[in-house]
Amino acid sequence: MDRVLLAHGSGGLMSQQLVEEIFKKEWNNSYLEPMLDGALLDLPAGRVVMTTDSFVITPLFFPGGDIGKLSICGTVNDLVACGAKPLFLSTALIIEEGLPMSDLIKIAQSMARTAREAGVQLVTGDTKVVEKGSADGIFINTTGIGVIAEGIDYRPQRIQPGDLVVVSGTMGDHGLAIMARREGLSFSTPVNSDCAPLFRIGQVLEAFGGNVRCMRDPTRGGLATVLNELARQSGRGIKVVEEDIPVNPAVAGACDMLGMDPLYMANEGKMVIVLAPERAAEILAELQKIDIAAEAAIIGEVRAEPAGLVLIETELGAERILGILEGEHVPRIC
Repeated sequence: MDRVLLAHGSGGLMSQQLVEEIFKKEWNNSYLEPMLDGALLDLPAGRVVMTTDSFVITPLFFPGGDIGKLSICGTVNDLVACGAKPLFLSTALIIEEGLPMSDLIKIAQSMARTAREAGVQLVTGDTKVVEKGSADGIFINTTGIGVIAEGIDYRPQRIQPGDLVVVSGTMGDHGLAIMARREGLSFSTPVNSDCAPLFRIGQVLEAFGGNVRCMRDPTRGGLATVLNELARQSGRGIKVVEEDIPVNPAVAGACDMLGMDPLYMANEGKMVIVLAPERAAEILAELQKIDIAAEAAIIGEVRAEPAGLVLIETELGAERILGILEGEHVPRIC
């Protein structure tokens, strides 16, 4: 069959064939092999972190990734942001009747490939099929489990005045790539999504213990929204310098043309990291040694005042408030 049918969600023979011939084949591992109603996991010592996310993106395939890769990266990166080593993922797929079977296979393969890259295992899952028109091709939920090593404690409440704010790379690539593909836009320099699992950033930072105050991945709402969240949750002020924020020239040019701001565009392969100033330069140098953070940069610092607000120093040297995202910027980007 070349398309998913409602019968594939019936729980009967066709459901079993879908699971066996696509998902179990692509994701097979010792935890999944018994095909129980849940996975029996072996966890190392440490605090356990659990996170969950759902992915509803249009289009399903885009420059630099697809909804399968995105679903793995998004949950892995949430675990990394908590300071955890990602270990296991579960997934639930809501598939629209009529989805090409070839697309479903590509998505399952992409999930398997990205999970292997990130060092995690897909250990349990669920599949539902809904009537045509009830979904947008496919929706994916992933839940992740990881373990935090002793000495790691990433929380906004640990942020102190004088701490430095780092981003691991250019801002806005994912949001612009999705919008361009959706709207049929083309640029002289193509823009790809930055979608990537960031476990290596976690590995680098683990060695610096308490010198890492907090991490967040700037997905929906972009850098500006994450900075505002950190300022509000920590009760501190944050000032960033516009010229120090790395932005791909192609993204900057496209945003200027379209009247958009890359600081509010989604990212799926970047981290915002708050560091103690004493070892910030050393940590930055270590981050820049790995390809996914080669363009990492210090973009600002934490202040006592104005508490809960983010200021940005513009290219003209003036300061203004960098507010949180209000309303939609680019819909259905993750």
